[in-house]
Amino acid sequence: MLRCPTIEQLRRIATDQGLHLSDAELESFRRLIGGALESYRRVDRLADPIPAVTYPRGSGHRPRPEDNPYNAWYWRCSIHGAPDGPLAGKRVAIKDNVCVAGIPMMNGSSILEGYVPEFDATIVTRILDAGGEIVGKSTCENLCFSGSSFTSDTGPVPNPHDPARSVGGSSTGSAVLLLLGECDMAIGGDQGGSIAHPCAWTGVYGLKPTYGLVPYTGIFPIEQTLDHIGPMATTVADVALLLEVLAGPDGLDPRQRDVRTDRYTAALGKGVRGLRVGILEEAFGWPDRSEADVDAAVRAAAAAFADLGATVRNVSVPMHRHGVDIWNCIAVEGAAALMMDGNSMGTNWKGRYSVSMLKAFARGRLCEVDSLPDTVKFVMLMARHMHEQYHGRYYAKAQNLGRVLTRAYDDMFREVDALLLPTLPMKAIPLPTALELTPEEVVASALGINHNTCPFNVTGHPALTVPCARSEGLPIGMTLVGPAWGEAMLLRAGHAFEQTGAYIVSQIR
Repeated sequence: MLRCPTIEQLRRIATDQGLHLSDAELESFRRLIGGALESYRRVDRLADPIPAVTYPRGSGHRPRPEDNPYNAWYWRCSIHGAPDGPLAGKRVAIKDNVCVAGIPMMNGSSILEGYVPEFDATIVTRILDAGGEIVGKSTCENLCFSGSSFTSDTGPVPNPHDPARSVGGSSTGSAVLLLLGECDMAIGGDQGGSIAHPCAWTGVYGLKPTYGLVPYTGIFPIEQTLDHIGPMATTVADVALLLEVLAGPDGLDPRQRDVRTDRYTAALGKGVRGLRVGILEEAFGWPDRSEADVDAAVRAAAAAFADLGATVRNVSVPMHRHGVDIWNCIAVEGAAALMMDGNSMGTNWKGRYSVSMLKAFARGRLCEVDSLPDTVKFVMLMARHMHEQYHGRYYAKAQNLGRVLTRAYDDMFREVDALLLPTLPMKAIPLPTALELTPEEVVASALGINHNTCPFNVTGHPALTVPCARSEGLPIGMTLVGPAWGEAMLLRAGHAFEQTGAYIVSQIR
């Protein structure tokens, strides 16, 4: 029921907005609002155009703890797509920030628990149209706002290589399920490294595509200029195959513009002879973060490309060291505006809005705001402070500097075809063991590790995470970054490295 505000409600709103209105003025504005509400009432009576659900499905079930020892599943189901197609016979896990009609979606947060989407995200429809089977929703971090694996309200996700350590986040469950062999392919989302981190720390493959290559329609966002969604798998070939199915415009996602797709599987097997690879010096030797064995392993992997016939040399992009700072300014204020103030959808963009998700998140946030993770509370508090004191100045400047950062990488891509760097400066970090953590301890563990990944969320360049070594029993990942729409070249290079057998993904059963 739409209600006209009372005089007292209007007076409070006016005060919050810095307005000084008399009672007579407030009453006049109240009458204006009452008239304008008639349009809202008429819109309310119109049906929301919800896409049809093509493939039948049951509601699935929450797995029992004994059937989910690493807490990597949020929900199990079996939704069969077309009888044939490129994904026929492939089992696909969907990150739990993606809408699957009729299947609960929690996005790692009790705020959304109980929400059931009524439509399929574009990528879900594409997977089913291609003959894939959706076998469940993978656990993700709380509102996907963590690069580690301990903030989900369903509990931490331990690393199968060492259960005392993190998987990385926020696409935590997707990586673990691949490692356990419980799916063949998985979906990951990425705003600051959330595909790359769990791939590096579990030893599987993942691709953050060029910004806008894969439509984000029907997926819970964080910051519209940073949002990416992409494929994860235990082989480069499966990453390429899934990307072929996912890529392309859908006419509903404002992130997509002049999208260029390719036959990604056709690039495999062509080797790297003649490819120019640049070892990005600024990605190594981060003070107090880089581990010597990680840096050494990635440099050794770079040497393997030279053995395969590529030209490999050291290169420098000094702006890379500023990428994390630019990302911080965009992520903090942008996420608060879209996720919190905008109740997960925001405004001022054309495309497919999920009204039901907005309603569910807004109600949950108002009722359970104290249950939000410290990562999100930090963003809410800092963003409000920056807005009140500096009025968006630093967000705006960071977006402008993002174009400078993009040009810096693009200038280097005139000299090399791909940049090579450590995905993360360190191996998997320990999961927190204290029952009560301070906000500083939570944020340090959850957000303080993405120095080599988040710059490419700002610039939108594609980045392929490739497992390249093990040290102390833990996987080490390297990242190959290319120019916009350069996924085929990256997959070609990653596949050539995979074929050397330098790192074999050994699934943990």
